[in-house]
Formats: sequence, C-alpha cells, structure tokens
Amino acid sequence: MTEFDKMRRGERFNSIDLDLRLRREAARLACAKYNAHPSKGNLRHITRLFASSTNTVIEPGFQCDYGTQIYLGERVYINFQCVFLDSAAITIGNDVLIGPGVHLYTVDHPREASQRASGVCVARPIVIGSGVWIGGGAKVLPGVSVGDNAIIGANAVVRRDVAENERYVGG
Repeated sequence: MTEFDKMRRGERFNSIDLDLRLRREAARLACAKYNAHPSKGNLRHITRLFASSTNTVIEPGFQCDYGTQIYLGERVYINFQCVFLDSAAITIGNDVLIGPGVHLYTVDHPREASQRASGVCVARPIVIGSGVWIGGGAKVLPGVSVGDNAIIGANAVVRRDVAENERYVGG
C-alpha cells in the first residue's frame, strides 16, 4: 500500500514520501498558475484538482496540499489567501462564505519529536455544512465538523465541532 493510499484511508503516513511530495508540488504549480494570473480560465488549474466543485469563486492567494480531497458544494466563495491542507477530505456544503486568510488543516503531527522528524503524520477530515460563514483569519483544526448555518468568528481557532446555527468565536 502506498503512502498516498494510507493517507486517504486515515492511517499514519509518511509525508516526506517522494510520491506525496510530487503530488504537493503539482498542486502548488496549479495554484501558482491561477494566483499569478487570476481569471476564470486559469481557475481551472485549481478546480480540476478538486474531487468536486460547482459555481465556485476562489480569490487569488489560494493554496492547497493536494486538491484531490477537496469537495465543494454549490456557490462556495473562498476569499483571498486561504489555505486548505487536504491530507484528509475537506467537504464544504452549499452557499458557504469563507473569509480572507482562513486555514483548514486536516493534517496533524505526532507529539513525539523523533516521530515528527521521521515525517509521520495522520489526517482527519473536516466537514463544513451548508450556509456557513467563516470569518477572516479563522483556523479549523483536524477532525472538526461545522453544522449548517453556523457562523465562525474572525480569527477563531476551531478545536471542536460546531453545532448547526451556532455562533463560534473561539475558545
């Protein structure tokens, strides 16, 4: 089984594996093409990486690890300078507004320094429901689910699941 297969299955994987590094490089190049010359035509460099996307607006400065594990619903707006680390699935519902500088992190690292040095990682999916608004600068950590119509305050660090219709400002 490859490290990519392990990563997609939610098992521990080696992030410094050559195949994974090459996949991240391909995603960086796709993002760089769009970010250098943002246009609807160049947006395809990013969206063709995604598992799914429809009627998506992505402002320049977007970065992702692979893109292949990003699932976007209808009418998703991703503002400037967003980062999606998609070692696990990032699933975003319909009519979602994502503010500037929002980061979604699915990947996590061991707490033991020697394991971190070896490149071992684990990833847990992030699920964002429909009608969600995530304020600028917010960070969503691995394994978090955000319910429909929730609001995440600007600069919040989301460490736990957020219920449907909840307003989360951090903590």
